Amino acid sequence: MRYTLKKTASLFMVLVLFLMPGCSSAKMINSEEESLLDPDHPVTIEIWHYYNGAQQDAMHKLVSEFNEGYGSELGIKVKASSLGNVSDLEENVMASIDGKVGAKDIPNVFAAYADTAYAVDKRGLAVDLKKYMTDDEIEEYISSYIDEGRFSSEDSLKIFPVAKATEVFMLNKTDWDKFSKATGASLKDISTVGGVTAVSQKYYEWTDSLTEIPDDGKAFFGRDAMANYFIIGARQMGIEIFSIKDGVPSLNFDKKVIRRLWDNYYIPYINGYFASSGKFRSDDIKTGNILSFIGSSAGATFFPDQVTLDDTHTYDIEMQAFECPQFENSERFSVQQGAGMVVTKAGSEAEIKASVEFLKWFTDTEQNIRFAVSSGYLPVKKNANNKELIEGSLQEANNSVVQVLDASLQQIEDSTLYTTRAFEQGTSARNILEYSLSDKAFQDRAEVVASIQAGMSRQEAVSKYTSDDNFDRWYQDTKSSLEALINVK
Repeated sequence: MRYTLKKTASLFMVLVLFLMPGCSSAKMINSEEESLLDPDHPVTIEIWHYYNGAQQDAMHKLVSEFNEGYGSELGIKVKASSLGNVSDLEENVMASIDGKVGAKDIPNVFAAYADTAYAVDKRGLAVDLKKYMTDDEIEEYISSYIDEGRFSSEDSLKIFPVAKATEVFMLNKTDWDKFSKATGASLKDISTVGGVTAVSQKYYEWTDSLTEIPDDGKAFFGRDAMANYFIIGARQMGIEIFSIKDGVPSLNFDKKVIRRLWDNYYIPYINGYFASSGKFRSDDIKTGNILSFIGSSAGATFFPDQVTLDDTHTYDIEMQAFECPQFENSERFSVQQGAGMVVTKAGSEAEIKASVEFLKWFTDTEQNIRFAVSSGYLPVKKNANNKELIEGSLQEANNSVVQVLDASLQQIEDSTLYTTRAFEQGTSARNILEYSLSDKAFQDRAEVVASIQAGMSRQEAVSKYTSDDNFDRWYQDTKSSLEALINVK
């Protein structure tokens, strides 16, 4: 699909250019753009991202295609580099911007979540993309994706959406079928958060019964992103933990809501019904430590096709993906995530223009669907989030990606996508939610296991941790940490 440039010349001139024999799309630009972009003197732009594996392959394949085709026509050459994971990328970007010794030059474009983009914008280095796009062009993108980049004002755009993700429920269907046949457990049972908790207990008790060793049951479920669990779970129950008004954040850490989140993570975790051993829950699927998890749709390519119990015991598994379980009697909200691209003011006006032109091309329907199908991300334009268009490209994708994209598209239809607005200390606030409960659950579970190994029953071992006092202490500590952080001026 040939990408069409924004045309600001008169309609007459556009028609003349269009009808001229041999006139390429790269020539259909106004006089200002002609002076900035010259095929005989190409502009090179540098993009930093955090994609790896199949995602990086898909990104770099499209970059090569652009450089050899449309970019060559315009006079644009793109150099794309992966700088590791999200944290590595953020650290490198901020080091470059702050001019630290040994830091690389500031890139023209870098992938960023809203909080990092906010910090860069505070330093005056984020380009307002609205100056380089028409209202009609912006309207082509899904509104909530655009809104995420409007943190400085409603009349600006500081993040260019390129690929988005949500969270889905991923299941080792092979081992689930064995459990289901033995116990009568149904897929319908895991359609709610409470249902997952109940089924996880049932799975633990079933696996425990398979041996003569008491309390050696296995975990059923895990979570990759605890901050999302808090933020989306609370939103489903009617509150925003972090809300922004006039750029100022406020905290609503409602105790009843947080207790429900505690009861459906901490309690099953210390009992052994949930687990988190590897770096990601897909690692725990691979080692057979869990059967299911909630994780980013962009992680579809990392779901294993085998379980490896030890050096000599390996078997194939099939994956099945579903919409995320929701809290019972709640509003249907799902997380919106995935970094966009920030264009920096580090380069010349020609480099800024070249950066925007590449991002427009990259997010055009055909290219963006191809990237989505290869990587597990979701396209960002309204017309690209079309099941028929995407399914037409799915023969190129593996089963995990097919499953996850199908579940993700259905979830977008069935729920409202939500993400918190960027604010000062936003990343640190999310980190408190990410680790405060998960770290406590992990540590307390280790103590429970030690007590069981010393001869105590599981019920007796966990009783120390299921009290209201234990919850209250954690709740007050976490709330105080959030309040102190958000109130920092």
